[in-house]
Amino acid sequence: MTQGTNDLRVGLIGYGLAGSVFHAPLIAATEGLTLDTVVTSNAERQQQARAEFGADLRCAADADELWDRADDLDLIVVASPNKTHVPLATAALKAGLPVVVDKPLAGTAAEARDLAALADERGLLLSVFQNRRWDNDFRTLRKLLADGTLGDVQRFESRFERWRPQPKGGWRESGDPEEIGGLLYDLGSHVVDQALVLFGPAAAVYAEADVRRPGAQADDDTFIAVTHAGGVRSHLYVSATTAQLGPRFRVLGSAAGYVKYGLDPQEAALRDGRRPTDADPWGVEPEALWGKVGSGESPLTGGGRPEPTLPGDYPAYYAAVAAALRGEGANPVTAREAAATLDVLEAARRSAREGVAVTL
Repeated sequence: MTQGTNDLRVGLIGYGLAGSVFHAPLIAATEGLTLDTVVTSNAERQQQARAEFGADLRCAADADELWDRADDLDLIVVASPNKTHVPLATAALKAGLPVVVDKPLAGTAAEARDLAALADERGLLLSVFQNRRWDNDFRTLRKLLADGTLGDVQRFESRFERWRPQPKGGWRESGDPEEIGGLLYDLGSHVVDQALVLFGPAAAVYAEADVRRPGAQADDDTFIAVTHAGGVRSHLYVSATTAQLGPRFRVLGSAAGYVKYGLDPQEAALRDGRRPTDADPWGVEPEALWGKVGSGESPLTGGGRPEPTLPGDYPAYYAAVAAALRGEGANPVTAREAAATLDVLEAARRSAREGVAVTL
């Protein structure tokens, strides 16, 4: 791990899935950032981090060690379990340090707005890691919307589905409300954020949330319908129980539709140990997986023309964070945007519980 003279020094809290697969590799790949310290009390994970990022990488067992060294750091990244996001982000901001927090930022929109207010009061960056804004299919869809290819969009269908018939356990699948587990707040944070970025504020929300798998405690099969203030309807599906996966996106407009199957390749690449700094092009998928644009016929029976998928670009998030910290760009994902997503997630939880549509 090489450090530039003027690099911003990053303290990363958490080295589980989020920290080791997403944040650490992306931080290390970003010009102008140096991964300085990893916080994990797990000795094996400390060894793993040093094996990848160098023996000079600092490791700490507790986040308090970061606050004691606040003058030596320029950014804190919170990639620990959901229930720790608010207290750790609060502590970082009070220590005078800018913060990136993995999604969901908080358990409630009110907590997210309180954090935003604290960041504003301290004059510090508070950004939320909504990496799926840089998925290949999402970038391609934004291009299609910008150039008017689809006409006026009427319905947006987004599916983040998996086939995991056996629960893995752990806090993500816990039924304890304090853990902020379940798919509504996990994958739902992604699909709702994407819908709001594309089509603007939500006016009403209806949801169905089920616990399907034997032994599961938290929602594992959830549907969210969002009516946007501008009139678009978003139908959003997140599931761990989908035996046949549907299209990732199906977007229906007045002129044409866009249908895209398959998931952005960046997560799989990161899990496999590939890095954005490798020689191979990053985030590129084969032509066989390109979506199709057309009207009047299913893309699976030959309808529509292939639409080249733009490369996925997760590295752009941390590049934007580095620019924002240097006063050279905007915060790529603000806490108030995250709060708007949480408004929808809270409404969805209430809708599913009470069987009603919720007006925002």
